[in-house]
Amino acid sequence: MQLSNDPYRLFKQFLSLHLEADDQITEFCKKFKHKKTKKNELLLSVDEVCSYLYFVNSGCLRIYLLDNNGNESTRFLVTENKFGTSFPSFKLQEPSLASIQSLEPADLLYISYKDFNVLLHEYPAWERIYRIILEKEYIESIKRIESLITMDAKQRYQALMETSPSFIQRFPSRMIADYLGISQETLSRLKSKR
Repeated sequence: MQLSNDPYRLFKQFLSLHLEADDQITEFCKKFKHKKTKKNELLLSVDEVCSYLYFVNSGCLRIYLLDNNGNESTRFLVTENKFGTSFPSFKLQEPSLASIQSLEPADLLYISYKDFNVLLHEYPAWERIYRIILEKEYIESIKRIESLITMDAKQRYQALMETSPSFIQRFPSRMIADYLGISQETLSRLKSKR
């Protein structure tokens, strides 16, 4: 995805959907810093306290867990025009159970925990945007959990094809299988039947 010279362009567009005052958009942008990452760069490791909330201009962040045997479990894939963090760690300022990895070279904006809270306390509009983001992400999380409980592998794959078809082409099969809670063999069979 080609970005303009302004790394805040997408973020400003996102904010303008929820704000009318340009001065607030300017103030919010001042609190976010710009960062480019390399493919597979770790932004947060297990047991670190998550200090940042990210906004993805381009690329993808993967939030994942490791079990006792070192097996990865993908919790979230955060793509363009979305926010992502290890939320429990960020909000509670406790060591994270999850890691955050930049799956692809990414162009990100990020805000520190301190500056995030400054915006919450000083701008009711930021608190409203935060609530909208939280509600949307919470609903998506609940739907994902429900799909893992109520749908079989084929239904989960079809749902992913309907909501995020680019994931199938964009990410490795092992990661998609993990995200769907199915084996790579099952994913291969489902792909071959399409």
